[in-house]
Amino acid sequence: MQMFFNLCIGIIILSFLPGCSSEKKSESFVRLPQLEGKAPQAIAKPYRAKYHGLTLSDDYHWLKDDGYPEINDKPVLDYIKAENDYYASFLAPHKKLVDTLFEEFKGRVNETDTSVPWQKQGYEYRWYYQPGKEYKIWVRRKLDNGTEQVIIDENLLAQGHEYFSLGDWDISPDNSYLAYSIDIDGSERSVIKIKNLTTQEYLEDELVDAGGSVLFSQNSQNLIYSLLQKDKWRTLSVNVHKLGTKQNQDKVLVTEDDEAFFLGFDLTSSEQYLILTTGDSDRTEVSVVSMADLNQAPKMLNTREQNFKLEVDHGNGYFYMLSNDTHVNFRIAKSKDNQIQYEQWQTVLAGSDTSYFKALQVFNDFIVIGQSIQGIESISILPNEGESHQISLPEKVANVSLGANPEFSQKQVRIRYESMITPDSIYDYDVFSRTLDLRKSRTIPSGYDKSQFQTERIMADARDGTKVPITIVYKKGFKKDASQPLYLYAYGAYGIGLEPNFSTTRLSLLERGFAFAYAHVRGGDEMGYQWYLDGKLDKRTNTFNDFIDVAEHLIDAGYVAKGNISIEGASAGGELMGAVVNQAPDLWRSVNLAVPFVDVLNTMLDATLPLTPPEWSEWGNPLISREIFESIQSYSPYDNIQAKAYPPMLVTGGLNDPRVTYWEPVKWTAKMRVTKTDNNLLVMRINMGAGHFSNTGRYGQLKDSAEEYAFALIAHGIEQ
Repeated sequence: MQMFFNLCIGIIILSFLPGCSSEKKSESFVRLPQLEGKAPQAIAKPYRAKYHGLTLSDDYHWLKDDGYPEINDKPVLDYIKAENDYYASFLAPHKKLVDTLFEEFKGRVNETDTSVPWQKQGYEYRWYYQPGKEYKIWVRRKLDNGTEQVIIDENLLAQGHEYFSLGDWDISPDNSYLAYSIDIDGSERSVIKIKNLTTQEYLEDELVDAGGSVLFSQNSQNLIYSLLQKDKWRTLSVNVHKLGTKQNQDKVLVTEDDEAFFLGFDLTSSEQYLILTTGDSDRTEVSVVSMADLNQAPKMLNTREQNFKLEVDHGNGYFYMLSNDTHVNFRIAKSKDNQIQYEQWQTVLAGSDTSYFKALQVFNDFIVIGQSIQGIESISILPNEGESHQISLPEKVANVSLGANPEFSQKQVRIRYESMITPDSIYDYDVFSRTLDLRKSRTIPSGYDKSQFQTERIMADARDGTKVPITIVYKKGFKKDASQPLYLYAYGAYGIGLEPNFSTTRLSLLERGFAFAYAHVRGGDEMGYQWYLDGKLDKRTNTFNDFIDVAEHLIDAGYVAKGNISIEGASAGGELMGAVVNQAPDLWRSVNLAVPFVDVLNTMLDATLPLTPPEWSEWGNPLISREIFESIQSYSPYDNIQAKAYPPMLVTGGLNDPRVTYWEPVKWTAKMRVTKTDNNLLVMRINMGAGHFSNTGRYGQLKDSAEEYAFALIAHGIEQ
């Protein structure tokens, strides 16, 4: 439905509605035009493949370098460079706006930001930034003296690298060694280094082709890590490396042969057991090994054939399980650590249609449970003795989660808290006095007055009658008369819900008259685990329909006018953007497709890609079924580009991205250029030295955001 509304500045009247007795009119917005001069154009090279008796055509198949993951095909790189140059041409005359936004973003950054300290193994730890520096410095001090020791200076490690990311780090139980993992090209294939903190010298040990996680053994002489398969990004095995030996001598603790399964490890809160987890999006298999003897064979808590999700922690002689074996919204169970067979599990908290259990952590005196009740996040405390209770929080609609709680014996719980109008904060909750102690709230040097902003949670009716949550924030005084613009964001996949978080960059939109909204579409888990199941596989189109229905609801409710909505989604959210821009292009003023997973069918057909087999449980395997093939083909954004008018689009990606490979945004852009019938702007930015997460460093990320917000503002005719 379209809402009738009064004439606004910047709107062109197309026609009067026939039979309308009022003065309200049908209206359209000026679209951001393409640049003068010819845009880049990729050569069309016919490619055909047959599946299930059906022919799949793809004229831009050649943009996938046959040598991937090595990318050196000159025509491919030449086309990407031409698109980057075209993007730079668009950006050049708008440099002032980009710089203005960047300075606004920087002005909200605390140059000397530092963490709330935490304690572990007789030391106090924290991180801090130095003015002008991109990365954190991590330090520790012994509790019986005040001298701080720098253990990691990310700025030094990042020198000489266009991209840098610290994955994980761990200190050995005897406090003598540091191990950390780094990624220097965005490929998410890490190198692990080990340092003697007494001598400040690095060991010769350097572990390559590693996952990001690191963990020392109890005797401080071994390091547990994940080994990635050559030329693939799946974990092949969890290994134990003895300090001072060669990597090829490492002990294989557990391996996973099924390419559709992800393998990982974690340490229980009691630090007595190593948890080994393998699984896909539907099921997990968990085994445990005593940290006191890593030579023991892992003991199974469940098997993959039982077909349920499972997370495990341990404390006080019990394993505690978070499992959806008996209820879709999970239950909490326990078993003695010497009686771990499934038949011996005892239910602690039964599953519920209204309460969705999402996380748990075991402490010496209590258990902490993260849950969602009808889409509202909360944390509960279950004491070893006595009744459970919820932590009382300042706001109803907020993002709340467990913070750094490294010591099993601690009496308080550290939580992270924020909302759409409350800057991210750290609280310590005293379990027994039931009091919250605010330890830190993000400071915004350029100033922020929370009282000037308002947030609300409303519900939209989807076309099938489902109620879809929307979280909105705007500056007070925002007129709900369809006269102001709105920025709509969604993700909707993998059971990852969008939490109502605070954003300093978003303030630049709100200050310029925008409302900002999260569409909590199916595919996430905001309304429970079934919410996720109802947005995957053959129900995937619910995600797209929800997003469009949310937009229509916001239009009908007067938050915005049709055609005056800018939208954004990243990765699987970028797939969502591609789908809704195909289905309802007239609703959007601009679209940001960030590292977009738009070539769904081709990717799911290519079993040689490192992340395709694990994704079949999420999207379906079109290789085995014509029905699945046709289902994915019916919505795959790249396959559904049509000869019609599209809104202005910004497409972004990373050359080294292992999650959404570079050719997905590149092929989308190439095909869109020659197919769409409009003269609206289409630009693409491919980061040639990064992966899925683009620029690293706090200022590098802000530069990317400044460009992306500038695109949306310019599309709305806002240049200041």
